[in-house]
Amino acid sequence: MARRCRLVLVSDGTELYTVGQLARRSGLSVHTIRFWSDNGLIVPTERSAGGYRLYDAAAVARFDLVRTLRELGIGLEAIKKILAQQATVAETAEVHARALDAEIKALKLRRAILRTISKRASTTEETVMTHKLAQVSATQRQQVIDEFIESTFAGIALDDDAKVVAQWMRELPDELPDDPTPRQVDAWIELADLVTSEDFRKRLRQIALTGASSVASRYGYELRSLTLEHADRAVAESIAPDSVEGRSVLNRIINPSTPTDERSELHRWLETVADAQVERYWQLIAVLNGREPAPSAMPAFTWLLAAMRAHG
Repeated sequence: MARRCRLVLVSDGTELYTVGQLARRSGLSVHTIRFWSDNGLIVPTERSAGGYRLYDAAAVARFDLVRTLRELGIGLEAIKKILAQQATVAETAEVHARALDAEIKALKLRRAILRTISKRASTTEETVMTHKLAQVSATQRQQVIDEFIESTFAGIALDDDAKVVAQWMRELPDELPDDPTPRQVDAWIELADLVTSEDFRKRLRQIALTGASSVASRYGYELRSLTLEHADRAVAESIAPDSVEGRSVLNRIINPSTPTDERSELHRWLETVADAQVERYWQLIAVLNGREPAPSAMPAFTWLLAAMRAHG
């Protein structure tokens, strides 16, 4: 016949529980109770005549606390400090909450990387590189961009407007968002590839060198506004740049009375500054900063350059 464990009473009437009784009362396994006890988390209140561990109601409450803390992911060493009053539950919870935040952030980044790899159908080498680039710290990312800006514009006397633009080009977020989208991970990978391109750096230097020209100061912002207003519509309406109607649109953007040499200078300047890679740089920076990139202006400027070539 199976032995039945009876509740033990000490002389002052306090109830004591055996390991088996405590297991049934708490829902913990016998193995767990013994393990925690062996590790000094809860010392038995007494021992029975046969040497069995006995626990009072206070010990039972401590087991409940330990179980709660363990379910929250707090380690045994930290729990020991709480039980020994070397640390409060609040302090320990704060430390573990921060650790959990970091773990969640890492998991979300890992998820975004995997989605990027899946979308790109990456090779083994690309997978490794994608992971490395996405794991780069905020400081390292900023160093990449700072080095790019400094080496690209080295030796060029930038005017005030160009200095502002160069500063804008450094505007990376301090870190990827807590929950980065695959689009943002992909943007950082593409940006890292773009700024290491020697061709892109040369192109940007050319733009900086032409930025201080007289034609740039005369036409800059107003020309962009007129181009987006009229050339965009011409693209949408499929107006051919070399058509009679195309000439009419061109005249709304550039005054037909503009001298020929000035129009030629303007054309050369536009061919330099209307660059798809530079526009892509700004789009990637916007994505990394959580903004929606502006619609591409390149179709409108491509149309304008074609119309200028066609109509002189």
